[in-house]
Amino acid sequence: MRIFDPHIHMTSRTTDDYQRMHAAGVRAVVEPSFWLGQPRTNVGSFCDYFDALLGWEPFRASQYGIAHHATIGLNPKEANDARCREVLDVLPRYLAKDRVVAVGELGYDSMTPEEDDVFAVQLGLAAEHGLPALVHTPHRDKLAGTRRTLDVVRESALEPGAVLVDHLNEMTVGVVAESGCWMGFSVYPDTKMDEHRMVEILRRYGLDRMIVNSAADWGNSDPLKTRRVAETMLAAGYTADDVDRVLWRNPVEFYGRSGRLELPETDAPVETEPGDLVGAGATFLGNSVLRGARE
Repeated sequence: MRIFDPHIHMTSRTTDDYQRMHAAGVRAVVEPSFWLGQPRTNVGSFCDYFDALLGWEPFRASQYGIAHHATIGLNPKEANDARCREVLDVLPRYLAKDRVVAVGELGYDSMTPEEDDVFAVQLGLAAEHGLPALVHTPHRDKLAGTRRTLDVVRESALEPGAVLVDHLNEMTVGVVAESGCWMGFSVYPDTKMDEHRMVEILRRYGLDRMIVNSAADWGNSDPLKTRRVAETMLAAGYTADDVDRVLWRNPVEFYGRSGRLELPETDAPVETEPGDLVGAGATFLGNSVLRGARE
């Protein structure tokens, strides 16, 4: 089984997670830039973060046989902070870089006028750079926020097929299905969506344009939730090909619009033992994931 987790915040996870993910079949990920849990106070802190998403983190993932990509953008929560607006000026420099496969996460948090402006600007940047957009839907007033999201997308230069509307649930999936946008679902241990509800949504709406992710971050989350969805699909009678479509081919099709996916040969045999470092001894700017000498 091969798995592509199309939304996971690996900067917040440990190398143990990478090992467990690889053992579970995860071979590729997309890490969206997002809020870090507390406010950033200047543009430089964003630049350092973006640089890490495009430098150290892909290297760290590669040590465990996982291809790492990123989406870059000003997240909706920090779009309300005037200190962060200058981030919009540096985004074009990052959107031109390899392994940046979309603009995001962008969208709504509290549905403020500031978020309206930043959302529209970033959709414009996506169109200018020929990139798809990863859109965050708000945790509060979710249906209203999703409808407002779709209104802004319709006013943009992006076609619906270039937009992934994420963090959907039973209340919001219908309007996004009708819009022609891709539908994203974050499967969490306690909130958002679980694997059984996810499979029921697949039964009702089909497999087309469906994207399933773990959205694992620094909170209560599980980077193996994509694998749990796969197992639940099989238990519900879906075929291995159905699982491959939802958990590999669909995210490859969406993010492949960027022309920047660098995917491993998933049919190649794994030559390392569980827990082994794929690139043992490798360094990034002189730094290694190892701690101390190996005998």
